[in-house]
Amino acid sequence: MGAPRAAAWVSLAVLAFGATTGCKQDRAPSPDVWAVVNGKDIKRDEVEKYYRTRVNSEGPQPTQEEALSLKLNVLDELINNEIMLERAKKLNLEASDGEVEDKFTEVKSPYTEEEFQKRLKTGGLSTDDLKHDLRQQLSIQKLMNREVVSKISITDQDISAFYLVNQAQFNIAETRYHLAQILVTPRKDEQIRNRKNDDATNEAEAQRKVKMLMDRLNSGADFSALAMDYSEDPSTAANGGDLGYVSESGLNPPRVDPALKKAVMALKAGQVSEPIVSRDGIHILKLITRETAGQRGLSDPQVQQSIRDTLRNQKEQLLRIAYLTTARDEARITNYLAQQVVETSGKLTTSGAPAAKP
Repeated sequence: MGAPRAAAWVSLAVLAFGATTGCKQDRAPSPDVWAVVNGKDIKRDEVEKYYRTRVNSEGPQPTQEEALSLKLNVLDELINNEIMLERAKKLNLEASDGEVEDKFTEVKSPYTEEEFQKRLKTGGLSTDDLKHDLRQQLSIQKLMNREVVSKISITDQDISAFYLVNQAQFNIAETRYHLAQILVTPRKDEQIRNRKNDDATNEAEAQRKVKMLMDRLNSGADFSALAMDYSEDPSTAANGGDLGYVSESGLNPPRVDPALKKAVMALKAGQVSEPIVSRDGIHILKLITRETAGQRGLSDPQVQQSIRDTLRNQKEQLLRIAYLTTARDEARITNYLAQQVVETSGKLTTSGAPAAKP
């Protein structure tokens, strides 16, 4: 049930914007320096490291032009990060060791140690590299929260104006259900990604696990936390079992087992089902909300919250771009790689050196 959701991995370049800013055409102090930001060198090895995480080693290799374009993008992101990190440090907003360790544990928790190390190796990263990236990510996030997010204000008038222009999108064609699930299967699955790495491997283990889960739910345990810890659905466990909104027609066979639809129809908002056996395994469902067909009015709290979130996201994106643009204008940046690409008409090798003349 529900659309699969890809497992999240860490974004190693936090802010990505396309413009490349340069100052005067200085000569690079050494071939391995590809940019200088306020006197701080950004070296070729660092760009190459993150470039390798963007290229599928098993797929077709990029052309020379594609490789250089991607390296310019990576370098531009590193320039942006350096500018933002300098600002974060000046405002005493750099992430603490404790914050970095907490985030590192969160990122690592869905994987076994072997799987985690394999992912690092595939990306050409070490544990120290990952922690360094997490510190940057958290520091920039703290900066943006203070300098951008905290300054966003959405008024009731803003919400009303948005609703008047976009009423049609709040007209629900058919009843829909916001669902979450915990799935248990009686078979070994290499794709299990719950926080406990817990996986029933046979029918008896599955039945014992389902009984344990129902006992804990009946004792008041949080459904979302149990889903993250124990659900064997790799596409939803990390999200607390959230399946999103499913329309009534989307519950029809053969897409969904009839037993599951029958259970959903019988649930009240906030209620948890008894275990349901389907061809996929044993499901425990929770109906978060049911929305009936028809026009939803502005007085509906969910409508107001949806509009507020939309407007906040729009303003945040705009202010982030403006803030970074202003910060870049105030920075001293020399992008030597970009200069060399222009000077050689794009005839650099992928290593960043001019191509040999025939």
